[in-house]
Amino acid sequence: MPSSNQAGREVRNSKALEWGAKVGLVAYGIVHLLIAWIALQVAWFGSGGDASQGGALKSMSDDPVGVVILWITAVGFAALVLWQLSDAIWGFADEEGAKKAFKKAKAAGRAVLYAVLGVLAFQSATHSGGGGGNSEETLTAKIMSAPAGRWLVALIGVAILAGGVYQVYRGISRKFEHDLKDSATSGTSGTAIVRLGQIGYVAKGVALAIIGVLFVLAAIDYDPEKAGGLDDALKTLRDQPLGPFLLTLVAIGLAAFGAYCFGWARYVKRR
Repeated sequence: MPSSNQAGREVRNSKALEWGAKVGLVAYGIVHLLIAWIALQVAWFGSGGDASQGGALKSMSDDPVGVVILWITAVGFAALVLWQLSDAIWGFADEEGAKKAFKKAKAAGRAVLYAVLGVLAFQSATHSGGGGGNSEETLTAKIMSAPAGRWLVALIGVAILAGGVYQVYRGISRKFEHDLKDSATSGTSGTAIVRLGQIGYVAKGVALAIIGVLFVLAAIDYDPEKAGGLDDALKTLRDQPLGPFLLTLVAIGLAAFGAYCFGWARYVKRR
Protein backbone atom coordinates (compact mmCIF):
# COMPACT_ATOMS: atom_id res chain seq x y z
CA MET A 1 0.00 0.00 0.00
CA PRO A 2 1.59 3.35 -1.02
CA SER A 3 2.52 5.81 1.71
CA SER A 4 0.77 9.17 1.97
CA ASN A 5 3.90 10.92 0.62
CA GLN A 6 4.06 8.60 -2.37
CA ALA A 7 0.33 9.01 -3.04
CA GLY A 8 0.67 12.78 -2.77
CA ARG A 9 3.53 12.85 -5.27
CA GLU A 10 1.54 10.69 -7.68
CA VAL A 11 -1.35 13.15 -7.51
CA ARG A 12 1.07 16.06 -7.92
CA ASN A 13 2.55 14.54 -11.07
CA SER A 14 -0.75 13.41 -12.58
CA LYS A 15 -1.84 14.61 -16.01
CA ALA A 16 -5.29 15.43 -14.64
CA LEU A 17 -3.86 17.94 -12.19
CA GLU A 18 -1.59 19.39 -14.85
CA TRP A 19 -4.50 20.00 -17.23
CA GLY A 20 -6.60 21.36 -14.39
CA ALA A 21 -3.82 23.82 -13.58
CA LYS A 22 -3.68 24.87 -17.23
CA VAL A 23 -7.42 25.58 -17.18
CA GLY A 24 -6.98 27.55 -13.97
CA LEU A 25 -4.18 29.68 -15.42
CA VAL A 26 -6.28 30.46 -18.49
CA ALA A 27 -9.10 31.49 -16.13
CA TYR A 28 -6.62 33.65 -14.18
CA GLY A 29 -5.70 35.33 -17.45
CA ILE A 30 -9.35 35.98 -18.33
CA VAL A 31 -9.91 37.57 -14.91
CA HIS A 32 -7.03 40.00 -15.51
CA LEU A 33 -8.29 40.87 -18.99
CA LEU A 34 -11.69 41.69 -17.47
CA ILE A 35 -10.05 43.83 -14.77
CA ALA A 36 -8.11 45.68 -17.47
CA TRP A 37 -11.31 46.35 -19.42
CA ILE A 38 -13.12 47.62 -16.33
CA ALA A 39 -10.09 49.77 -15.42
CA LEU A 40 -10.16 51.42 -18.85
CA GLN A 41 -13.83 52.29 -18.35
CA VAL A 42 -13.02 53.69 -14.90
CA ALA A 43 -10.18 55.75 -16.40
CA TRP A 44 -12.19 57.44 -19.14
CA PHE A 45 -15.86 57.19 -18.20
CA GLY A 46 -15.67 57.34 -14.39
CA SER A 47 -17.57 54.07 -14.02
CA GLY A 48 -17.43 50.53 -15.26
CA GLY A 49 -18.01 48.51 -12.14
CA ASP A 50 -15.79 46.97 -9.51
CA ALA A 51 -12.26 46.82 -10.94
CA SER A 52 -11.17 43.99 -8.66
CA GLN A 53 -10.76 40.26 -9.17
CA GLY A 54 -14.08 39.59 -7.47
CA GLY A 55 -15.74 42.33 -9.49
CA ALA A 56 -14.35 40.90 -12.73
CA LEU A 57 -15.83 37.50 -11.90
CA LYS A 58 -19.21 38.96 -10.94
CA SER A 59 -19.35 40.84 -14.25
CA MET A 60 -19.78 37.48 -16.01
CA SER A 61 -22.62 36.23 -13.83
CA ASP A 62 -25.48 37.90 -15.73
CA ASP A 63 -24.73 36.10 -18.99
CA PRO A 64 -25.50 32.37 -19.53
CA VAL A 65 -22.19 31.84 -21.33
CA GLY A 66 -20.47 33.77 -18.57
CA VAL A 67 -21.95 31.46 -15.94
CA VAL A 68 -20.58 28.42 -17.79
CA ILE A 69 -17.16 30.11 -17.88
CA LEU A 70 -17.46 30.83 -14.15
CA TRP A 71 -18.06 27.13 -13.40
CA ILE A 72 -15.04 26.17 -15.48
CA THR A 73 -13.08 28.93 -13.73
CA ALA A 74 -14.07 27.62 -10.28
CA VAL A 75 -12.92 24.10 -11.22
CA GLY A 76 -9.69 25.50 -12.68
CA PHE A 77 -8.92 27.47 -9.54
CA ALA A 78 -9.60 24.37 -7.44
CA ALA A 79 -6.98 22.54 -9.51
CA LEU A 80 -4.57 25.45 -9.02
CA VAL A 81 -5.09 25.20 -5.25
CA LEU A 82 -4.22 21.48 -5.32
CA TRP A 83 -1.22 22.17 -7.54
CA GLN A 84 0.20 24.86 -5.28
CA LEU A 85 -0.51 22.86 -2.11
CA SER A 86 1.31 19.89 -3.63
CA ASP A 87 4.27 22.18 -4.36
CA ALA A 88 4.14 23.53 -0.81
CA ILE A 89 4.22 19.99 0.62
CA TRP A 90 6.25 17.89 -1.83
CA GLY A 91 7.78 20.36 -4.28
CA PHE A 92 11.22 21.95 -4.71
CA ALA A 93 13.11 18.76 -3.90
CA ASP A 94 16.22 20.18 -5.61
CA GLU A 95 16.28 23.19 -3.26
CA GLU A 96 17.34 23.38 0.37
CA GLY A 97 17.46 25.68 3.36
CA ALA A 98 15.90 29.14 3.38
CA LYS A 99 15.43 29.19 -0.40
CA LYS A 100 13.34 26.02 -0.26
CA ALA A 101 11.31 27.35 2.67
CA PHE A 102 10.64 30.62 0.83
CA LYS A 103 9.44 28.84 -2.32
CA LYS A 104 7.19 26.55 -0.29
CA ALA A 105 5.73 29.55 1.53
CA LYS A 106 5.16 31.32 -1.79
CA ALA A 107 3.35 28.24 -3.12
CA ALA A 108 1.16 28.19 -0.01
CA GLY A 109 0.37 31.87 -0.49
CA ARG A 110 -0.62 31.26 -4.09
CA ALA A 111 -2.87 28.41 -2.93
CA VAL A 112 -4.70 30.83 -0.62
CA LEU A 113 -5.10 33.39 -3.43
CA TYR A 114 -6.45 30.80 -5.87
CA ALA A 115 -8.79 29.43 -3.18
CA VAL A 116 -10.27 32.90 -2.63
CA LEU A 117 -10.72 33.39 -6.37
CA GLY A 118 -12.27 29.93 -6.68
CA VAL A 119 -14.81 30.74 -3.97
CA LEU A 120 -15.60 34.07 -5.66
CA ALA A 121 -16.09 32.29 -8.99
CA PHE A 122 -18.41 29.75 -7.35
CA GLN A 123 -20.39 32.48 -5.59
CA SER A 124 -20.70 34.46 -8.83
CA ALA A 125 -21.82 31.36 -10.76
CA THR A 126 -24.49 30.55 -8.17
CA HIS A 127 -25.36 34.20 -7.39
CA SER A 128 -24.64 33.41 -3.74
CA GLY A 129 -22.06 36.11 -3.10
CA GLY A 130 -22.41 38.70 -0.42
CA GLY A 131 -23.94 42.08 -0.94
CA GLY A 132 -22.27 45.39 -1.54
CA GLY A 133 -19.88 47.24 0.65
CA ASN A 134 -16.14 47.51 0.83
CA SER A 135 -14.83 44.32 2.42
CA GLU A 136 -11.35 45.79 2.82
CA GLU A 137 -12.71 48.73 4.82
CA THR A 138 -14.82 46.38 6.97
CA LEU A 139 -11.85 44.11 7.65
CA THR A 140 -9.60 47.08 8.41
CA ALA A 141 -12.15 48.48 10.87
CA LYS A 142 -12.29 45.12 12.68
CA ILE A 143 -8.51 44.90 12.88
CA MET A 144 -8.23 48.49 14.12
CA SER A 145 -10.68 47.76 16.93
CA ALA A 146 -8.37 45.03 18.27
CA PRO A 147 -5.48 45.72 20.68
CA ALA A 148 -2.59 47.22 18.68
CA GLY A 149 -4.89 47.00 15.67
CA ARG A 150 -3.56 50.22 14.18
CA TRP A 151 -0.06 48.75 14.10
CA LEU A 152 -1.38 45.53 12.56
CA VAL A 153 -3.02 47.49 9.74
CA ALA A 154 0.24 49.35 9.18
CA LEU A 155 2.16 46.05 9.07
CA ILE A 156 -0.35 44.62 6.58
CA GLY A 157 0.12 47.70 4.44
CA VAL A 158 3.91 47.41 4.56
CA ALA A 159 3.67 43.70 3.69
CA ILE A 160 1.40 44.42 0.70
CA LEU A 161 3.73 47.24 -0.39
CA ALA A 162 6.71 44.88 -0.15
CA GLY A 163 4.76 42.33 -2.19
CA GLY A 164 4.17 44.97 -4.85
CA VAL A 165 7.85 45.87 -4.96
CA TYR A 166 8.68 42.16 -5.28
CA GLN A 167 6.27 41.80 -8.21
CA VAL A 168 7.99 44.72 -9.95
CA TYR A 169 11.35 43.08 -9.25
CA ARG A 170 10.09 39.77 -10.69
CA GLY A 171 9.04 41.57 -13.83
CA ILE A 172 12.25 43.55 -14.33
CA SER A 173 14.56 40.65 -13.44
CA ARG A 174 12.44 38.08 -15.36
CA LYS A 175 12.35 35.79 -12.31
CA PHE A 176 8.92 34.61 -13.45
CA GLU A 177 10.69 32.59 -16.15
CA HIS A 178 11.36 29.96 -13.46
CA ASP A 179 7.64 29.12 -13.66
CA LEU A 180 7.96 28.27 -17.36
CA LYS A 181 9.44 25.37 -19.26
CA ASP A 182 12.75 26.19 -20.96
CA SER A 183 11.15 26.04 -24.41
CA ALA A 184 8.73 28.84 -23.46
CA THR A 185 11.28 31.63 -23.93
CA SER A 186 12.76 30.59 -27.27
CA GLY A 187 11.84 32.04 -30.65
CA THR A 188 9.54 34.91 -31.49
CA SER A 189 6.66 33.58 -29.39
CA GLY A 190 9.04 33.15 -26.45
CA THR A 191 10.12 36.79 -26.71
CA ALA A 192 6.47 37.85 -26.69
CA ILE A 193 5.72 35.75 -23.59
CA VAL A 194 8.69 37.25 -21.75
CA ARG A 195 7.74 40.83 -22.65
CA LEU A 196 4.12 40.25 -21.62
CA GLY A 197 5.32 38.81 -18.32
CA GLN A 198 7.64 41.74 -17.65
CA ILE A 199 4.98 44.35 -18.37
CA GLY A 200 2.31 42.39 -16.53
CA TYR A 201 4.26 41.79 -13.33
CA VAL A 202 5.37 45.43 -13.16
CA ALA A 203 1.75 46.60 -13.55
CA LYS A 204 0.52 44.18 -10.88
CA GLY A 205 3.31 45.38 -8.61
CA VAL A 206 2.31 49.02 -9.04
CA ALA A 207 -1.32 48.20 -8.22
CA LEU A 208 -0.30 46.21 -5.13
CA ALA A 209 2.02 48.99 -3.98
CA ILE A 210 -0.86 51.49 -4.13
CA ILE A 211 -3.03 49.12 -2.06
CA GLY A 212 -0.22 48.88 0.51
CA VAL A 213 0.05 52.67 0.69
CA LEU A 214 -3.72 52.95 1.23
CA PHE A 215 -3.49 50.57 4.20
CA VAL A 216 -0.57 52.51 5.70
CA LEU A 217 -2.45 55.81 5.30
CA ALA A 218 -5.50 54.25 6.96
CA ALA A 219 -3.31 53.27 9.93
CA ILE A 220 -1.67 56.70 10.16
CA ASP A 221 -4.99 58.58 10.04
CA TYR A 222 -6.83 55.89 12.04
CA ASP A 223 -9.44 55.84 9.27
CA PRO A 224 -10.54 52.41 7.93
CA GLU A 225 -12.29 54.06 4.98
CA LYS A 226 -8.90 54.98 3.52
CA ALA A 227 -7.98 51.31 3.19
CA GLY A 228 -9.00 49.52 0.03
CA GLY A 229 -8.40 46.77 -2.45
CA LEU A 230 -7.56 46.73 -6.14
CA ASP A 231 -10.68 48.68 -7.14
CA ASP A 232 -9.83 51.51 -4.71
CA ALA A 233 -6.19 51.48 -5.78
CA LEU A 234 -7.07 51.92 -9.46
CA LYS A 235 -9.59 54.67 -8.71
CA THR A 236 -7.03 56.42 -6.49
CA LEU A 237 -4.60 56.35 -9.41
CA ARG A 238 -7.29 57.76 -11.72
CA ASP A 239 -7.81 60.75 -9.41
CA GLN A 240 -4.16 61.81 -9.60
CA PRO A 241 -2.77 64.37 -12.09
CA LEU A 242 -2.73 62.66 -15.50
CA GLY A 243 -4.58 59.85 -13.70
CA PRO A 244 -6.59 58.54 -16.68
CA PHE A 245 -3.38 58.15 -18.68
CA LEU A 246 -1.57 56.47 -15.78
CA LEU A 247 -4.52 54.15 -15.17
CA THR A 248 -4.61 53.31 -18.87
CA LEU A 249 -0.96 52.25 -18.68
CA VAL A 250 -1.74 50.03 -15.67
CA ALA A 251 -4.77 48.59 -17.49
CA ILE A 252 -2.57 47.74 -20.47
CA GLY A 253 -0.12 46.10 -18.06
CA LEU A 254 -2.86 44.04 -16.43
CA ALA A 255 -4.06 42.98 -19.87
CA ALA A 256 -0.49 41.99 -20.68
CA PHE A 257 -0.40 39.84 -17.55
CA GLY A 258 -3.67 38.22 -18.61
CA ALA A 259 -2.15 37.38 -22.00
CA TYR A 260 1.01 36.12 -20.26
CA CYS A 261 -1.14 33.71 -18.24
CA PHE A 262 -2.18 32.03 -21.48
CA GLY A 263 1.48 31.43 -22.32
CA TRP A 264 2.11 30.33 -18.74
CA ALA A 265 -0.70 27.79 -19.06
CA ARG A 266 0.86 26.35 -22.20
CA TYR A 267 4.38 26.11 -20.78
CA VAL A 268 3.70 25.68 -17.06
CA LYS A 269 6.57 23.96 -15.25
CA ARG A 270 5.93 21.36 -12.56
CA ARG A 271 8.54 21.42 -9.77
